[in-house]
Amino acid sequence: MDSKYIEQLLERYWQCETSLEEEAQLRAFFNGKDVPAHLLRYKDLFVCQQFLQQEGLGEDFDRKVLAQVEVPVFKARRMTLLSRFMPLAKAAAVVALMFSLGSVMQRSIFDNEGDVTVPDAIDKQVSAPSVALSGSTSEEHEKQMIDSLNHVEKKMEVEKR
Repeated sequence: MDSKYIEQLLERYWQCETSLEEEAQLRAFFNGKDVPAHLLRYKDLFVCQQFLQQEGLGEDFDRKVLAQVEVPVFKARRMTLLSRFMPLAKAAAVVALMFSLGSVMQRSIFDNEGDVTVPDAIDKQVSAPSVALSGSTSEEHEKQMIDSLNHVEKKMEVEKR
C-alpha cells in the first residue's frame, strides 16, 4: 500500500470518518513488516486493537457475572404513627428541657427582690446584697451599716466645728 494513502486514512481515522473496511486496511498495513519509519509510532495502537479483537469473552462469561451479582433484597419497614413522629417528639423534649433549665437558672441567680442569690453546699439559697460581706448574717450586717453611718455622721459633725 502507498504510504500517502495510509496517511490519508490515518487523518480520516483521527477525525472518526473511516469505515470498518478502512480500519481493517489500517490494521493489516500496521501488522505488516514494511511500515515506514515515520508511521511506526502508530503501529502499537493497531496491533493492540487486533489483539483485543481476537480475545473474546468465553461462553460461560454471562453465567460467571450473574453468579457474582446478587439481587439486593429490600425489606419494607413498617412505619407506625409513633415512629413517624418520634423525631418531632425528641426535638420538643429537648426544647422543653432547655426552657426548664433556663427557668431554674434564672430563679437561682435572681430572687424576687432583685438581690443576687447564691446556692450553698446543700442546695439552700442564701440571699445576699450585691456587695460582698465578710461572713456575717443579715442582722449583723444591718448593725454594721448603722454603725458605719453613725461613724460618718460623727466625722461630719467634727469637721463642721
